[in-house]
Amino acid sequence: MILTIAAKELKALFASPLAWIVLALMQFVVGLSFLQAFDAFTQLQPQFIQMPNPPGFTSQIAAPVYITIAGILLFAAPLLAMRLIAEERRNQTMVLLISAPLSISEIVLGKFLGLMLFLLLAIGTLTLMPLALVFGGHLDFGLLASLLIGTVLLTAGFVAVGLYASSLTAQPIIAALIGFGLLVVMFLLLGFAVDALRDHGWEMAADLAQVLSPLKNFEPFARGVFDSYSAVCSLLLIIVFLLLTIRRLDAARLGA
Repeated sequence: MILTIAAKELKALFASPLAWIVLALMQFVVGLSFLQAFDAFTQLQPQFIQMPNPPGFTSQIAAPVYITIAGILLFAAPLLAMRLIAEERRNQTMVLLISAPLSISEIVLGKFLGLMLFLLLAIGTLTLMPLALVFGGHLDFGLLASLLIGTVLLTAGFVAVGLYASSLTAQPIIAALIGFGLLVVMFLLLGFAVDALRDHGWEMAADLAQVLSPLKNFEPFARGVFDSYSAVCSLLLIIVFLLLTIRRLDAARLGA
């Protein structure tokens, strides 16, 4: 049933003008970032040749592409997730969905998976840009894989937060604003908080803050390092917000 709900959401996304607009903007902005990074690397290449250990074009061109993708998803994920539950409640169809022979967990996981599949398709098409560098020289597939894994984990966290925000209201626009606000706080403020807490020697508090800091968990992957702790923190973030969404819908069903 989870896959059925996911397929339904995926079909609805492809029928939505907003989803196509987001895809087009992602392709345009990321393509522009890729060309700018490629041009900058080409201009600096004579200087790199004189260095004993020059940076590769994977780190100089591919890394900025995925950082750009992460920045776009900060805005795109709440926009695409806003309708997942809020629109169902506004249209009075959530009652029918809850009354069906489905558990709340299946509904939440199905909607989460549907949006994730859509965004994974988008990330996959955008990955073709850095992959094209293989025709121009040696591509660091380890760094590329690390960037891709980090971006996927970051995306899943954004979707989980957006889905929770969508469960808090029956108005999709308000859900998008709530989701974006939560992500900005988590992405920026908590990132600085982790460093400040570690500087003061409060390691346990810093570890807890890092669970809710997508930025700190993405940083090792952006450097080409597969940090198992950051990966676990990213997974915990996803699980926490999925559980909060399930608990919120359970409470709404009991209240109804």
